[in-house]
Amino acid sequence: MLRRTKIAVLVSGGGTNLQALIDAQNAGILQSGEISLVISSNPEAYALERAAKHAIPSVVVSKRQCGGQEAFEARMIDVLTENGIELIVLAGFMTILSEAFTSRYPRRIINVHPSLIPSFCGAGFYGLRVHEAALNYGVKVTGATVHFVNEIPDGGEIIMQRAVEILPGDTPESLQRRVMEQAEWKILPLSVEQVSKEIQENKE
Repeated sequence: MLRRTKIAVLVSGGGTNLQALIDAQNAGILQSGEISLVISSNPEAYALERAAKHAIPSVVVSKRQCGGQEAFEARMIDVLTENGIELIVLAGFMTILSEAFTSRYPRRIINVHPSLIPSFCGAGFYGLRVHEAALNYGVKVTGATVHFVNEIPDGGEIIMQRAVEILPGDTPESLQRRVMEQAEWKILPLSVEQVSKEIQENKE
């Protein structure tokens, strides 16, 4: 079999999407790539514990400790290069990356967003805010989108989407949970596998 694509997962919080990727790797759904590194922007992130439980190396790169965006991104580039990372997955990563960073990795950074882009996306739309907006607007269907990352927040090419029905009585919290379970945790591993496979095929 081909050598696996080396993946870094960037996190800031609980790491539920990281866990979905770990589970997919263990189940053989993710087989063209391997989670080689977890980078957290938050030293307190529970995602670091998830990485440790599965013996995945992790590094904390804090913007506050680095003293600003430019130094923060420079440090991340160093860490990614040192570890031979070929694919970057943003999984609840709470920092917008600059064009100087994203342009270094064309079609090598992917993100999962909890709506059907182009709805409820872009600057300011993250976490529960996305689901609050969907409920306030009264849409009947929402979902999740996995896309490539460029300099525009949520503006890169779409890789995969999955729809989730909004139910009567939904709260932002209940909708968030169902979108994760029915969409994010399904299409993120499938997308990572697809892109990892493409990276390997392009090397042949």
